[in-house]
Amino acid sequence: MKRIQVNFSAAIFLSLVTGACGPSKAAPAASESAPSPTASTTSATSAQAISADPIVAAADRGRVLGDTAAKTWVIVASDFQCPFCKSWHDETYPALVAEYVKTGKVKLAYINFPLSQHKNAVVTAEAAMCAGAQGKFWEYHDGLFDTQAQWAPMPDPRSVLESIATRAGVNNASWRQCLDGGVMRPLIEADNSRAKSAGVQSTPSFLIGNTVFLGSQPIEALRPALDSAIARN
Repeated sequence: MKRIQVNFSAAIFLSLVTGACGPSKAAPAASESAPSPTASTTSATSAQAISADPIVAAADRGRVLGDTAAKTWVIVASDFQCPFCKSWHDETYPALVAEYVKTGKVKLAYINFPLSQHKNAVVTAEAAMCAGAQGKFWEYHDGLFDTQAQWAPMPDPRSVLESIATRAGVNNASWRQCLDGGVMRPLIEADNSRAKSAGVQSTPSFLIGNTVFLGSQPIEALRPALDSAIARN
């Protein structure tokens, strides 16, 4: 399968004046390199884990959007309960998809970075990945952000998650079995660990080429990095 392989060791972090969910830690200045350990961030726990579980392998493939021939990756680390991730989804994501994904210029991959202060962040990440196992990750992704105000304050969001699954067109019985069995938990934990190793501290964060952007970035802020990365490839 096609894996997302990104070396973060030479990345430069840019923190513009934009909103983000996460611990209030200052990001390195734009002239500084990212943390020294090399963190090879993949879209699954490992090649062995992917090959061992076809459901996880399908979910891993399902959270990549775009033409497989595109050479440029855009990786977003996000939390479905983060209000700034929703803002980015509502305001910038459509333009990114229209201008760069649908035109075959980039591939977009979603990395789970659920934050501990968001009580429903993990279960929604699992729900989305279970939908992804049926090829419906992006439909579920959109459904979660569209209904965030509804499920975010709920002690148990299961009824809303079920309704999103129905609207996304998944097989509810298979989706429910995946969610109840915690099938995607190791993959989500690996996403979180590798993102932290790469220096991600908040959501949303974006890796484009050798630059990591922190916070809900407008498309105008991302275009130069996108165009530069595409030109290099």
